[in-house]
Amino acid sequence: MSTLLASGKPRLSFWQILNMNVGFFGIQFSFGLQQSSMSPIYKYLGADEASLPYLWLAGPVTGLLVQPLIGAMSDRTVTRWGRRTPYFLIGAIICSLGLLAMPFSPVLWMAASLLWILDAANNVTMEPYRAFVSDKLDPSQHSIGFLTQSAFTGLGQTFAYLTPSLLVFAGMNKDAVNSSHIPLIVIAAFLIGAVFSLCSILWTLKTTPEHPLSETELQALRDKPKGGMATLDEVWLAIKEMPDTMKQLAVVKLFQWYAMFCYWQYIMLSLARTIYGTHDQASEGFRDAGLLNGQIGAFYNFVAFIAAFLLMPFARRYGPKITHSLCLTLAGIGMLTIPMIHTPSLLFLPMIGIGMAWASIMGNPYIMLAGSIPPERTGVYMGIFNMFIVIPMIIQIFTLPLIYQPLLAGNPENVIRLAGLLLICAACAVGFVKVKAAQKSAASAIDADHTRATGNVADVAAASRH
Repeated sequence: MSTLLASGKPRLSFWQILNMNVGFFGIQFSFGLQQSSMSPIYKYLGADEASLPYLWLAGPVTGLLVQPLIGAMSDRTVTRWGRRTPYFLIGAIICSLGLLAMPFSPVLWMAASLLWILDAANNVTMEPYRAFVSDKLDPSQHSIGFLTQSAFTGLGQTFAYLTPSLLVFAGMNKDAVNSSHIPLIVIAAFLIGAVFSLCSILWTLKTTPEHPLSETELQALRDKPKGGMATLDEVWLAIKEMPDTMKQLAVVKLFQWYAMFCYWQYIMLSLARTIYGTHDQASEGFRDAGLLNGQIGAFYNFVAFIAAFLLMPFARRYGPKITHSLCLTLAGIGMLTIPMIHTPSLLFLPMIGIGMAWASIMGNPYIMLAGSIPPERTGVYMGIFNMFIVIPMIIQIFTLPLIYQPLLAGNPENVIRLAGLLLICAACAVGFVKVKAAQKSAASAIDADHTRATGNVADVAAASRH
């Protein structure tokens, strides 16, 4: 029988927390396919290199519009299946359909349109999922909950990046393409992603039911104003009453997400030049750069999977602020070195820092945030917090094309260097975040959870290889 903690929530075992976060594997497999494959797909369909950021507009805009609204709606939802569950399932089904259709896009506008649908579906799933983790866990287990979520982010994206190379290893021809010049291994990866997206969410729904709301909580929800305007009012009120910690984290996220969007959009184009000496999307070298990007992307995401567990004792001892700042600094230095590397095997060294930062990005900001927001507004504030992801991306989309030629010399290598500098700026900005004392004491309460987690991490890592 589970031990009830001060919040009235049961202490969950490591394996219960693991099951709760399995759905993140499918969500992040989908995101990993987008990060690794959308710029190449756009290039195969004839996109101009300098205009690539415009074609990535779908994710930030849908996130800006969908995440806070869906978060607020899930706070108010009462169904026989729970508050968050309907959003997981609907989002996962639409996401799977989008993944099935994407690689068969015959023209550029169709691929861009499908990305809008795919990102909207992922966003419908994402914020209720983060709120679900916060709903289920006592504050003393927030650290292990969100860092386990980070681990599945790393694991899902590892397989997304690595799948094309695994298909080549299994015997598929890396140079076989369809009529739109999209490699067949990329098409197969998207079809596999469609299966994972739905099945992983179904696993979580089967193994981890939501906590039933008390009669008092149900009555409070029934008493809230209904309708679309009431939801918008709730979002606006939450923005006006935003905690200081959240405002300070917004600056950190401005730098880090501008940087990561630069990296995802231009890393393959940079590798094509520095490693294979080409920018011709019809060349064998360009396709080889795609496979290499998949391999190093899989590596940094696997580092993130392992680091999400190994960062727990460090974050417990030194706090999420120092942990996050250190990880961002290592990633910034790594990105600055990438354009200087001309041997594929050496690229795995900077990926260690990038992987550590990716684990931290997906966990530590949420740990810093979780203790500063009221529980009854978890969904809406998680949605608003993710606006601080998409707003930097929108800024990047509309500013990078303006500076690509005059300031970056039309060279994708310089975009990667810019990303490295911005990550170091983000590391400096972390120092200005004020973390509440309650969060610090909660972080020190995860000793037992960390002992169980690190005791099982070898089993999890082994399982991931089968």
